[in-house]
Amino acid sequence: MASVNSLASTLQQQLADALTAALPDAGTADPLLRRSDRADFQANGILALAKKLKGNPREVAAQVTGALPATDLIKDIEVSGPGFLNITLSDKAITETLAARAADDEGRLGVPYNSAAGTTVIDYAQPNVAKEMHVGHLRSAVIGDAMVQILEFTGESVVRRHHIGDWGTQFGMLIQYLIEHPDQLDHEGEQADGEAAMSSLNRLYKASRVLFDSDEEFKARSRDRVVALQAGEPETLAMWQRFVDESKIYFYSVFDKLDMEISDPDIVGESGYNDMLEETCRILEETGVAVRSEGALCVFFDDVKGPDGNPTPLIVKKTNGGYGYAATDLSAIRDRVQNLKADSLLYVVDVRQSLHFKMVFETARRAGWLNDGVKAHQLAFGTILGKDGKPFKTREGVTVKLEDLLDEAVERATAVVRGKAEKVGLTEEEILENGRYVGIGAVKYADLSTSAVRDYKFDLDQMVALHGDTSVYLQYAYARIRSILRNAGDAKPVAHPELALAPAERALGLHLDQFGEVLAEVAAGYEPHKLAAYLYQLASHYTTFYDQCHVLSDENPAEVVENRLFLCDITARTLHQGMALLGIRTPDRL
Repeated sequence: MASVNSLASTLQQQLADALTAALPDAGTADPLLRRSDRADFQANGILALAKKLKGNPREVAAQVTGALPATDLIKDIEVSGPGFLNITLSDKAITETLAARAADDEGRLGVPYNSAAGTTVIDYAQPNVAKEMHVGHLRSAVIGDAMVQILEFTGESVVRRHHIGDWGTQFGMLIQYLIEHPDQLDHEGEQADGEAAMSSLNRLYKASRVLFDSDEEFKARSRDRVVALQAGEPETLAMWQRFVDESKIYFYSVFDKLDMEISDPDIVGESGYNDMLEETCRILEETGVAVRSEGALCVFFDDVKGPDGNPTPLIVKKTNGGYGYAATDLSAIRDRVQNLKADSLLYVVDVRQSLHFKMVFETARRAGWLNDGVKAHQLAFGTILGKDGKPFKTREGVTVKLEDLLDEAVERATAVVRGKAEKVGLTEEEILENGRYVGIGAVKYADLSTSAVRDYKFDLDQMVALHGDTSVYLQYAYARIRSILRNAGDAKPVAHPELALAPAERALGLHLDQFGEVLAEVAAGYEPHKLAAYLYQLASHYTTFYDQCHVLSDENPAEVVENRLFLCDITARTLHQGMALLGIRTPDRL
């Protein structure tokens, strides 16, 4: 089925055509349409147009209204102040547009695909091999996953990339220890779960660190092992692969808790670009993008200076011949642009790395890997804070483990679900399943409802609250609608465009119609918090509608009941779709 034009875009087009018809000398003019408190919409573009044409704004406004076609779209239009148009749409147009959205057989609610869709590589959720994921990994994973879902929904071809930390000097120490203690990663019986895998890795890491710090001969052997790893010596690589495989068991268990899909082809860590590093450096040096400075290969920038006022370069290759993060990141850009044919590169990375990525992107532009046709963007995110407003840590000052945090969220949410379970008639299995969906949803929504670049306070009590801007409030709104639809008996959701709408029905309908426009804005600006805000407003509009317009009242004529059930149904579908794009489940019964 074809996509459905929103009421705003249809009105915008009619006004633009009327402007051209009434004022041919004006050329193409923007009516400057926006939502209004005084009517459904206000058009403010005539004032500037009248000034340009040296005409009376109110007279120009009258000419434009006279040129509008006679359709079912507009119920009332008035000229206000110095030529503003206050426009009220017809109830019939609202209901008919929503009915067209509901009839979309692709289940997209009439949301159009982006006509300019291309290929985006999203770099997100970047854990480190042989290290536990902590609270700092949460935001990259949650924000990145939401952007994957949103961009795919708009028609973008998305390539996921988990750029894991799987290379570096610390592996010399780990591999050497494993060679000398080969049973350290062995598991009794069946395949290890995530917890057992991380436990083995932790134990091995601590033991190897103690030996490295206390035994000079082991330290020397470890350093030799780094050289063997970088040279691709087979036994060393095989041992390195054991660490990667063990870590993946753990990663996958954490992503499973987060209710996120992750697969092997998506994981291309630092090691995946090793074979490109030398060529990357050679190209940069031969083209003059990078220059030798004190033995290192560097890229300099006029606007990047250190505290001493001297230029701070991006070091691509160190004095000792080793490669830094920049060489890997630039090689990844080459791979993503030249091999994956990406038009857009999106990096969901901590705001504290903004300078590094600014320099990397500028270097890639100078090298020609990024250009007008290929853009790179850092979706920078802030820090998770504790209730005290400081970076979130345990009482002992240790960074919080991500698994511990998720487990506690699920525990709290399960208690909330259990408190209402008897009334709804949930089984123990449903209580535990819903507790998981509510807990993980609460954590994700708290993150996604905050503008990514801002810090936010991690407060589980607030996150699982039934009221206020929380995912639980949205999930309960959805479950309430599903309950109404189940209890409707023989009555079915049917749109009745001939019916007049109550104020709360109109407000809900107009908001529902904005879903596609909001998604387009969210996708274009990489701003998932705007989708969260839209969904919260939708649930709020629905709450007002539910309070003011009784749905299943025997006093209502059958067509009123059907039309209100129709509004319930399309609200539920919009909530369900919107929450799914944020990676949050909406249980039918809560």
